[in-house]
Amino acid sequence: MSETNSEAASPETFGFQAEVRQLLHLMVHSLYSDREIFLRELISNASDAADRLRFEALAKPELVGDTELAIEVAIDRDAGTLTVSDNGVGMSREEIIEQLGMIAHSGTARYLENLTGDQQKDSQLIGQFGVGFYSAFIVADEVEVSSRRADLPTEEGVLWRSDGQGEYSLQGIEKADRGTTVRLRLKADASEFLEEARIRTLIRKYSDHISFPVRMSGGAAGDGAGDEDSSDSDSADEQTVNRAKALWTRPRTEVEDDEYVEFYRHIAHDFSDPLTWSHNRVEGKREYTSLLYIPSVAPFDLWNRESPKGVKLYVQRVFITDRATEFLPLYLRFVRGVVDCADLSLNVSREMIQQDPAVGAMKSALTKRVLDLLGRLSKEEDSEKYATFWEQFGTTLKEGLAEDASNRDRIAGLLRFNSTQSEGVAPDRSLADYLENAPDDQESIYYLLADSPLAARSSPHLEAFRERGIEVLLLSDRIDEWAMQFLDEYQGKSFRDVGRGELDLEESDAAKPVDPDEDKERKHLVKRIKRVLRERVDEVRVSTRLKESAACLVLNKHDLGFQMRELLKASGQEAPASLPNLEINPSHPLIGKLAGEADEDRFALLSTVILDQAMLAEGRQLDDPAAFVRRVNDLLLEADAS
Repeated sequence: MSETNSEAASPETFGFQAEVRQLLHLMVHSLYSDREIFLRELISNASDAADRLRFEALAKPELVGDTELAIEVAIDRDAGTLTVSDNGVGMSREEIIEQLGMIAHSGTARYLENLTGDQQKDSQLIGQFGVGFYSAFIVADEVEVSSRRADLPTEEGVLWRSDGQGEYSLQGIEKADRGTTVRLRLKADASEFLEEARIRTLIRKYSDHISFPVRMSGGAAGDGAGDEDSSDSDSADEQTVNRAKALWTRPRTEVEDDEYVEFYRHIAHDFSDPLTWSHNRVEGKREYTSLLYIPSVAPFDLWNRESPKGVKLYVQRVFITDRATEFLPLYLRFVRGVVDCADLSLNVSREMIQQDPAVGAMKSALTKRVLDLLGRLSKEEDSEKYATFWEQFGTTLKEGLAEDASNRDRIAGLLRFNSTQSEGVAPDRSLADYLENAPDDQESIYYLLADSPLAARSSPHLEAFRERGIEVLLLSDRIDEWAMQFLDEYQGKSFRDVGRGELDLEESDAAKPVDPDEDKERKHLVKRIKRVLRERVDEVRVSTRLKESAACLVLNKHDLGFQMRELLKASGQEAPASLPNLEINPSHPLIGKLAGEADEDRFALLSTVILDQAMLAEGRQLDDPAAFVRRVNDLLLEADAS
């Protein structure tokens, strides 16, 4: 892969996008102890470029011709440089500016604020950007990139050069060969990467799975796995170092765990290890191979449903796209991996994929495979792995309750909750755990929706359940109310929101006999409160769920809850008007004092404060907090005066 170019124009200087400057600084300092990964990233990018050219050549075979696609790594000890070259698709001037001068991700600036200076945490965050090229500056004082797109003439080559300090230069050049060459002028303390044995070891460690030959110039090929697949046509001074065989095409028994991990890092451009993976080959009516991974860290744009996502699609080992969204549902958009299908046409288009019934069958099978993989992970002795998965992707998985009715029971079994019997703050209770703990005659699975875990755990709605030792699931994710609309039952048990409707627990206070005179007084009190609060509540009634608190708010069975109202508000929609019910606890001293209040103005003041307190106990924001403060102050002043 010769590299010849001549300068055709004076260089122009540009400034990096602000996020790139910040990322460069943080990357150099956060990943310093893991600096060898720069070679993995550069070879991975070169492999992607070769894959893309092979795909474009399906329509334009002349782009490749008879040239073998390959990657070359060269060392120049005298010049202190290391070079990675490919003869892949290459880049135009516009593509170089877009790919090397800016990070085209929405929300990047906000996300970078999460970088803390902690090396381990920051390296995980940095890895989520897919900006492996910039890792070159960990070891290089200067990086030079020369590239020409395969479909452009030789005089439209581009030379990009930067020291990573805030600016880069662009220059038009004549470049005889298509593809990209990245030349690093190594720092004085990075001389280890000028040692041939060191580079060969790194190529085998990180890039053995690359399906294109990675060759080194100079010296004899090292021993190891790469030798058995070296081409006989390799010259004495240029030998293939890697195995050069797509990892997913190899039998599972021949692939080590370390190889699976490195392949994940290659396809996901992630610095973290995956939590688990599934490698399967299907033969028969349909023939395809899948290698699917569950990441350990969520990408920063996970909640942007319009952002690029999907698995890499190959047809007969020929790369088609790295954004094949048709093989997994959207709620599994965090899954990374490869699908290689023997049944699709090499000239397949997105429209053809969407209309092909074989793809629909593959999607169903792959979805179940991922859910089974998560099921196995949830049952492993190392519960920390599933806890990590749930922390990163649990809310995303809940979307499947609405989107995937056929797998709703599978998804429900994977859900994790906080509950009144949870030991810690992290969700650790499954529905199977709940039912195992519940009495056989309990007909419902009880849950409570709240704005936060703390608000849920301290909610007055739980008082009757705690008294009876009945477990209640505590839900506080922003989509929980929406998701639970699609979960009617689990293993024959219906779900019941304890914050809605009238409570009908067995042996409730409602079933106990009430003195007729006492009942009359309660009804009179309820009417007085309703008269005062008629514009703010639908009904006022005596509660069967309260044991310690004075009052609580209860929704009607079909009313939208607070979470759904906030979601609609955030999306610019107006929620239907509705009023909550106020339930009072006649045994509470405050309600007793209210019942004996003869002054109607003071009665109205106390009733309003009780309602406001009930709203605050729900974790809700008062419409007029200042008015609440004034009312409380008035009561305090009256108490002081008396």
